[in-house]
Amino acid sequence: MSVPQLLIFGCGKMGGAMLKGALAGGWPASSIAVVEPSPSAELLSLQAKAGFTLNPPEPTRAGLMLISIKPQMLDVAAEGLARCLDGKSVVVSIMAGKSIADMRKRLPQVTRFVRAMPNTPAAIGRGITGAYATDALSEADRANVTRLLQTTGRLEWVKNEGLIDAVTAVSGSGPAYVFHMVEALAKAGEQLGLEPAIAARLARATIEGAGELLFREAETSPAELRQNVTSPGGTTAAALAILMGDDGLAPLMTRAVAAAEARAKALAG
Repeated sequence: MSVPQLLIFGCGKMGGAMLKGALAGGWPASSIAVVEPSPSAELLSLQAKAGFTLNPPEPTRAGLMLISIKPQMLDVAAEGLARCLDGKSVVVSIMAGKSIADMRKRLPQVTRFVRAMPNTPAAIGRGITGAYATDALSEADRANVTRLLQTTGRLEWVKNEGLIDAVTAVSGSGPAYVFHMVEALAKAGEQLGLEPAIAARLARATIEGAGELLFREAETSPAELRQNVTSPGGTTAAALAILMGDDGLAPLMTRAVAAAEARAKALAG
């Protein structure tokens, strides 16, 4: 299957993850160009090995452009972006807080936009991305975008752009919630007398293993997995009585995710 010329504009951590995913997913290096004013040693090494174009001297027409710059840099970068785009180009933005309307103002020649929100496990090919596409995308356009975004993990399309804020709150920011849970679980172990290093290893391995079990048992719901390890009147049940209480984890997570969504909307405004 042929692919369009891919131009990655901004290649920091997430842009770099998307680049590695594209290469690993079979996107030809000859069809990839990267614009990154301050390339890292890792990016330079990858370019030398893979052979994609880095910082082309002349504007490169992008059939598919991935914008992964910092949101506050959009105004500065808009002129350079526009020189690489035309009415047939597809623009995929992973800039947090920048709406399609924001991009339309700066790139008026473009009608085919995708707004996407990946998360940090994309760096190891285990991410998940939520995305919204304008109606102007053809089936072929959507297939190319799907191919690109799935190179770093799973992909979920949402029905309206407003839901990208919810995606941001659940999965975009979600890894940080899990990391904090590891911190909290380890700290609880320390309070019971475990050495800090042992508590940390126990907590980390527990979350790693539970996550892998969720992945492998994809047809089993989290609720059923929880029930499978909960014996009536046992230790797990005693802990879950706290976590599942009226002021337990579910209402706390609801408030936390709502706060993240509200912040995402505020940044977009």
